[in-house]
Amino acid sequence: MESMQTPVTIVILAAGLGTRMKSRKAKVLHRAGGKTLVEHVVATARELAPPERIFVVVGHQAEQVRQTLSGQGVKFIEQVEQKGTGHALLVGRDALVPLGGHLVILNGDGPLLRAETLRRLVGQAQSGAAGVLLTAMMEDPTGYGRVIRDARGRVAAIVEQKAATPEQLGVREANMGFYCFRADLFWKHSGEIRPDNPAREYYLTDMVEILNRAGEFFEAIQIEDAREVLGINNRVELAAVDRVFRERKVRELMLGGVTIEKPETVTIDAGVSIGMDTVIEPFAQILGNTSIGEDCRVGACSIVQDSTVEDKVEIGAFTIVGTSRVERGAKVGPFARLRMDNHVGEGAHIGNFVELKKARMGQGAKANHLAYLGDTQIGAGTNIGAGTITCNYDGAHKHVTKIGEGVFVGSNSTLVAPIEIGDGAYLGAGSVITEPVPPDALAIGRARQVMKPEWAKKRRAVK
Repeated sequence: MESMQTPVTIVILAAGLGTRMKSRKAKVLHRAGGKTLVEHVVATARELAPPERIFVVVGHQAEQVRQTLSGQGVKFIEQVEQKGTGHALLVGRDALVPLGGHLVILNGDGPLLRAETLRRLVGQAQSGAAGVLLTAMMEDPTGYGRVIRDARGRVAAIVEQKAATPEQLGVREANMGFYCFRADLFWKHSGEIRPDNPAREYYLTDMVEILNRAGEFFEAIQIEDAREVLGINNRVELAAVDRVFRERKVRELMLGGVTIEKPETVTIDAGVSIGMDTVIEPFAQILGNTSIGEDCRVGACSIVQDSTVEDKVEIGAFTIVGTSRVERGAKVGPFARLRMDNHVGEGAHIGNFVELKKARMGQGAKANHLAYLGDTQIGAGTNIGAGTITCNYDGAHKHVTKIGEGVFVGSNSTLVAPIEIGDGAYLGAGSVITEPVPPDALAIGRARQVMKPEWAKKRRAVK
C-alpha cells in the first residue's frame, strides 16, 4: 500500500446480482484468474488505501461476499435495496463522511483495473478538480454513458444511452464507471442527486452536472486499453477476463525466468509463485496459493493446487498435487495423486498410480507403483512395494499406519490400521498385516500355498 498526499477512501460497489450472468450466484463471486472478481478489486484497492479505509457495498448474497473477504480487514456497507450507484454511496454516508480526503468509487465486477491506473486517477484529483473519472474510446460504446466535454476538454456531462440524442450517441468516449471525488464536495452536494429518470434510481453520473453547476469542474482520464476497465456482464466476458489474467501471469513468470511450454494452454492463478529455471509443460494447471521452487519440472496435464513444491522437484505428467508439501529433489508421478495434506520428504519417490492422503513420506522413501497410502507415516529410506494398501478406514473411523525407517514392504501387502511397523522390518509379499511388527523382524501374513496335482485336468474332463 502506497501513501498518498491526501487520504484516500475507496468504496467498491458489489451489491448487484448481475442478472445477465444467468446465475444464482452474485456476479462479484464469480471467479477469473483464480480469485473472485471482488477479491481482485480489493487487492488493487489495498495498493492505495489501508483496509480500514476500504468499504465494500454488499446486497445480494451479502454474507457470502463478507465471508469471501474475511481476513482482508475491509469494512462493509449494506445496501438492502439496490437503487443505483448514487444510492450505494448515500446508504454509507454516516461511515464515509468523517473520513474526508478523496473518495474513490470502483466497480466490484471490474477486476482488470491496475493499481497504476488507479494511482493516475487519484493523482489527477490532487490538481484541484472536484472529481475525475476514467474513460475509454470504444469502437462500439453501446450501453455505456457518453462523456460530453466542454471547449476546455473538461467533462460537462455524462449522458446515459437511453437519454442521449443522436449526436451524443455518435460520441465514442465512454464512461467506465470509476471515479475519484473530493470527499468534502461530494458530500456537500450528494443530497442533490435525484431519481429523476425512468429507472427511478440515484446515479453517480449526475454528480458531474451537479458539481459543474456549483462552479466546480470535473476532469477525465482516457485510458489506452479499454479492456482494463470493462465490466463483466455474462459468461463470455468472464472467460475473456480470465484469459487476460492468465496472459498477464504467464508473461510475468516467463520474464522472471520460468520456461512455460505452449503458454496459451497453461492455467496459472494470480497467487502462484514459481522460481527461476523451472519448466512448466503444456496444459499444466497451477492453482490457488501454490509456491514452486527453482529448477523444477511440472509435467504436462498435471494439476498442482494450494501446495508448496521445493527446488529441483519433478512432477510427472498427469499428476495431481493438492494441499501438500513436496521437499527438495523429490519425484512425484507420472499419474500419481497426492490428494490432500501430504508431506513428501527430500528425495522421496512417488510413482505411477500411487495415491497419498494425509501421508508423510520420509527422506528418500519410495512408493513407485500402484499403492494407496492413507493416514500413513513412512520413515526415511523405506520402500513400499507395488500394490500395497494401508487400510485406514474401518467403516466408521479413520486410523493411522506408522511405518519406520528402512522398512521393506513387499508387493501387494495389506496393512490394516491402526498398526505400527518397526524400523528395518520386512513384510513378505502378499501379506495381510494386522498386528504390530517389531524392528528388524520378518512378517508374513498369508495362507500356505496348497498344491493339488492334476486338479485342473480333472475339472476340464468333467465338462
